[in-house]
Amino acid sequence: MNSLRVEGQKTVSIETVQQFDWGVPDWVIIQAAPREHRRPRGGFLMMYELGVIQKLPRIAVAQAERANPLYQSFQHGFAPLEPIHARPTLASAIQIGNPSASTRPCNLKEVDGVVEQATRMSSRRPRQADRTGMFTDPHTGVALAVLEKLVARGEIVRTERVVVISTASGRSSQTSRSATRGLLENIADSYANHPVLLPPS
Repeated sequence: MNSLRVEGQKTVSIETVQQFDWGVPDWVIIQAAPREHRRPRGGFLMMYELGVIQKLPRIAVAQAERANPLYQSFQHGFAPLEPIHARPTLASAIQIGNPSASTRPCNLKEVDGVVEQATRMSSRRPRQADRTGMFTDPHTGVALAVLEKLVARGEIVRTERVVVISTASGRSSQTSRSATRGLLENIADSYANHPVLLPPS
């Protein structure tokens, strides 16, 4: 119903390799609802088929543990996606348990892709990233937590270039604004970064 949105999301891939002087990262990590991972991947595939790039990056799809039908499919050899009851998660935009019938998780096989999940505690990860000058959202926290898991088990190694897609600003998320102040219920956050109020002068 919205073809321009689908085509527009492919430009994430084009901009990524352009910023790498037309080099291709080894990995791209995107937090995603079940079908969302296909769009950046589609951009890389398009450039590869046109001869703009010479290889495809590996794709890692990050899902919240409480809404993880694609992860469960991956754990069973990319079995057909089964709807689940998505439980509440701070990463509300990817809180989808009943994916679209058009979803084809097996597309990840073409890029040697993986799917990993992150727990609610991944809400700390954006605060760590924010210490570098960003203001990220809870969904990006899921992707950052998955990056840590893949590095910890040796699937991503130090010599590889990794791009983590951040899909929203923390300004758009009440959760991010609360986390910045250390106000998330039952989550102790040593990376809380309280705002400093300045006079309007």
